[in-house]
Amino acid sequence: MLCIKHRSTDPFFNIATDEFIFKHLKEDCFMLWQNDNAIIVGKHQNTLAEINLDYVKEHDIKVVRRLSGGGAVYHDMGNLNFTFTRSSERDDDLVDFKRYTAPIIAVLQEMGVNAEFSGRNDIMIEGKKFSGNAEHVFKNKVMHHGTLLFSSNMPNISGALKINPLKYKDRAVKSIPKRVTNIQDHLKEKMSVEEFADRIMNYILENYEDSKLYEFSEEDLAMIESIKKEKYESWDWNYGYSPNYDFKQGVKTSGGLLEMNMNVSKGLIQEVKIQGDFFHIRDITDIEQALANTPHDEAKIREKLAQFNLKDYFKDISIDDLVAAMF
Repeated sequence: MLCIKHRSTDPFFNIATDEFIFKHLKEDCFMLWQNDNAIIVGKHQNTLAEINLDYVKEHDIKVVRRLSGGGAVYHDMGNLNFTFTRSSERDDDLVDFKRYTAPIIAVLQEMGVNAEFSGRNDIMIEGKKFSGNAEHVFKNKVMHHGTLLFSSNMPNISGALKINPLKYKDRAVKSIPKRVTNIQDHLKEKMSVEEFADRIMNYILENYEDSKLYEFSEEDLAMIESIKKEKYESWDWNYGYSPNYDFKQGVKTSGGLLEMNMNVSKGLIQEVKIQGDFFHIRDITDIEQALANTPHDEAKIREKLAQFNLKDYFKDISIDDLVAAMF
């Protein structure tokens, strides 16, 4: 098994790296890695319904969709991530959350921390979650990855993922909030997240047959960079891949109540209906029709609205008001 201590903290590059070791390295792999200031959403989630968009923009949080299912998670440098990839000829031998979380639990128990597997895919300490896990299977291979909250900023976790459930109506997989804790708070001896990562890597090297350290080659890194640019940096993957949804939100403006109703498919606004008790001058149907087939993306929406002199359509309602009503 190839053991990789990945040094990048770029979330777009790192999620591309996950795909690379899964799809392009034949050997089984174990990898430790960290993302700096990112939200990673599950493959089948509606991205905008999982994030607090204002908070994300204010704190410059990167948003990336991963290959596996499950819920959205916030990553900072106090969080450590691990990935296993493994091939098997038996279908019933691939999906096994306990198998891949066992070494993490063993390391913590050696350190005197009473960690235990819980529910479908979590590891907990004293009834609080510190690790969520997800898996992706393709043909005869599985990728298992998990988070390890070591010394994460808890207010950022709640702030980044705190959204208004009334805005979005869809059938996408929803994240389920749970009480969380940091591993650091349960350790008898102080250590850094880097030292903790070394403990895990040493355990894997000592206990897994044929395990050896591996450094990415220049060719590997070039392929990862290509995957990052073509897929994981794209709006189409991170937002457009979201399941279809209906969106509804009302905001108060100096011109009155403004209510936005939208139907969105594959990230594109299909239909818009603007309602409220505001006063309009020209027929706002022009605005509604212009927004059709526009990505549900702030920059693209502003670009479309900028074509109009909005004062000709709305009394005391600005482009900022309209955009605020759409997210």
